[in-house]
Formats: sequence, structure tokens, C-alpha cells
Amino acid sequence: MEGLEIARKRAVWRDRRAIALLMAATLTTMANATISPALPGLERLFAEDPNAALLTRLLVPAPSLAVALCAPLAGVAMDRFGRRRLLLAGVVLFVIAGSGGLFLPDLPTIFVSRLVLGLAVGLIMTAQTALIGDYFSGANRSAMTALQISARNFGGLLFIALAGWVALVSPRMPFAIYGLAVLFLPVMWKVIVDTARPSLSPGADVAEGVEGAPGWRLLFAGLVLLQALTNMFFFIVPTQLPFFFDAHGRDSALMTGAALGAVMLAGGCCALLYPRVRQAIGYVGVFVLGYAAMALGFGLLIVWPATPLSFVAVASIGAGYAIVSPTFVALTLDLAPARRRGLAGGILTASVFIGQFCSPLLSTPMISAFGYEGLFRGTAVLLATMALAAAALRGLWGGPRSAGRAAGSVGS
Repeated sequence: MEGLEIARKRAVWRDRRAIALLMAATLTTMANATISPALPGLERLFAEDPNAALLTRLLVPAPSLAVALCAPLAGVAMDRFGRRRLLLAGVVLFVIAGSGGLFLPDLPTIFVSRLVLGLAVGLIMTAQTALIGDYFSGANRSAMTALQISARNFGGLLFIALAGWVALVSPRMPFAIYGLAVLFLPVMWKVIVDTARPSLSPGADVAEGVEGAPGWRLLFAGLVLLQALTNMFFFIVPTQLPFFFDAHGRDSALMTGAALGAVMLAGGCCALLYPRVRQAIGYVGVFVLGYAAMALGFGLLIVWPATPLSFVAVASIGAGYAIVSPTFVALTLDLAPARRRGLAGGILTASVFIGQFCSPLLSTPMISAFGYEGLFRGTAVLLATMALAAAALRGLWGGPRSAGRAAGSVGS
């Protein structure tokens, strides 16, 4: 059995469609956090703008607002018309809108370009999630959800580290990195194809035997809410860390680039371990482990503020987030019927970016009232509470095997 499982995982790497989808996954991290190292420089560059402090902080999560609005609609369109054309259109738009900060004259227009970038990301992420469900099942699907998170992290490691270097030249230079997405287009054009779409007529699930768990809408709504909260907490790191380092007199561009690199490296490595971890402790156990690691990281930021040891803290946050994230995608693809996979993927994508967009809107007033230490302490307490709640739930279900089944581990 173990040899068969290994063979299945290798089969994912042999599939050219998987490679194309992992390329698309790297773009989603690039969308928001790539310009993080340049934020203090952009604030100084546009210091004459009275809203510079707020606008610069909103540039990172600005795409999230557009994704939250358009991703569910993109999912409906993909269920009706297919995934390929919308995925390719999203990548083209990503290149054009993402690089807009190189030449646009002021912060408001750059902010608008970031909203357009969000539209592109909504198309890419929704198509990617739906295509994983279309192309893969069982162990291969579980492996792909983990590889997707790993690709996001390793892609983020490369792009954010590069952004940290080029931000030293000019705070506008990180926007040029978005143009690299054009290199992925030929591969996607060649290998991404649409599969036969299940009927959208009532009763199609029963007639055609498509996947879907009873009462899936209620369980899915819970996943959507939980993922939004998870991303709201995680996104404190790229939106507030540059200003945290700057407030402590550090070179914010280099420190942020290095710290976010640690986040991505830890996340990328831990995501590769996800299939084994989930098999050992179940879906609920994954939530316990992931939220506990994130809580530990925010707690350590209080103990080790703006020192090299703070990289250990943010690495713990990245590791916890990477362990939790594949579970949302895996459970969604297991729960939702195949004919609703695009819509479910769109709503799940929207929840990620709703959390990201809300993050600075809630964390910035917290910093004004309680300082960075107060924000980190409160976040650590909330995440620890979530870990304890998951541990209690896991105890009620009687261990990893029962927890995995109760969470809806279809096809695992």
C-alpha cells in the first residue's frame, strides 16, 4: 500500500497539467506580499499625499477587495463556460496590472491598479482550485493541495527576496517582478484544457454520481468563515512587519525581505509534509497543530522584537499557516459537488482575500491603541484559543481517524 501511495504522488509530478497549476499557484503569493519590502519607501516617496500612511498599507491587501467581489462570479462563469480561457485571461491581466506601479504617477492610481490586479488573481485562483478538482482525485488531489501551498511559499520566497533587493534601488522596482508571470503563459496555453462539465440541471448529482457530501453547504460555510479568520491573522505579518521593523530602527526593506523569506521557506517545507501529517493526526489535528504554531510565533515576536531571532518567530507563523491552508482546499473539493466546484472555489478564494483585506483595517487601530506588542499578544491569545477549541473537538471525536472521517475526508 505504501508503495502504491508513493507511486500516486509521483504521478502528480509527471502530469504537465500539475506543473502548470503550480506555476499559477506561485502568482497568488506574488500578488500581495511582493511589494511589502517597499512600503516604507513608497510612503516616503509619496509623502505629499495626506493619505499616504493609509494608502501604502492598503496597497498590499488592495487586490484582496477585488478578489472578494469577483471570485464567486468568476466561479459561476467557470462552471458554465470552462476554466481555460479565464485562467489565461487572468495571467495576462496579472502582468499588465501588476507592473502598473512602475509608471503610474500617484498612490490613488497605483491603488486602482492593485484592484485590477485583484480581478486577475480571482480568475487565476478560482480556476486553479477548480482544475485541481477536475484533474485529480484521492491521494493525488491531497498531494496537489499540499504542493499548491508549497509552490505559493517557495514562489513567495523567490519573489519577495528579490523584491527586498530591488526595493533598495527604488521603491517602484518591485512592481517589475509581476512581469515575470508572462514566462508561464506558453506552458499554460499548451497543457491546460477543459474537462467535460457535469450538468447544472437539478438532480444532476444523483443522476451522474458526481462528488458531494450531504449537507455540504453548512460545512462549507464554516470552512469559509474559518479561512477568512486564519488569513486575517496571518496577513498581519506582511502588512505590519515592515513598519514594526522601521519603528525599531531597523532597515525595514532588508529585514522585511529576510523575514518574509523565512515565512515562505518554513511554509514551503511544512506544506510538503502535509499529506503525512494529515494522515497521522487527521484534519482536526492539523488545525490544532497549525494554530498552535501561529500562536507561538506571535508570542515570540513580543519576546524577540526586531532581532534576528524574530525570524524564528515569523517562521513559526508561516509553518502553522502552511499546515492549515491545504485543509481548506482539500475539504472543499471533497464536500462540493463537481458541478459546483467553480463556485465553491470562487467563494473559498474570496474568503482568503476578505481576511487579508480586513487585516490592516483592524490591526492598524489596534497598534494605535495598544502598540505592536499589544497586537501580537492579542493575536497569540486568539490563535491559542482556536487551537484549544480544535483540540477539544478532536477529543470529542476520539482521535485522528474519527476526526478525519467526521471532517468529511472523502477521497483521502
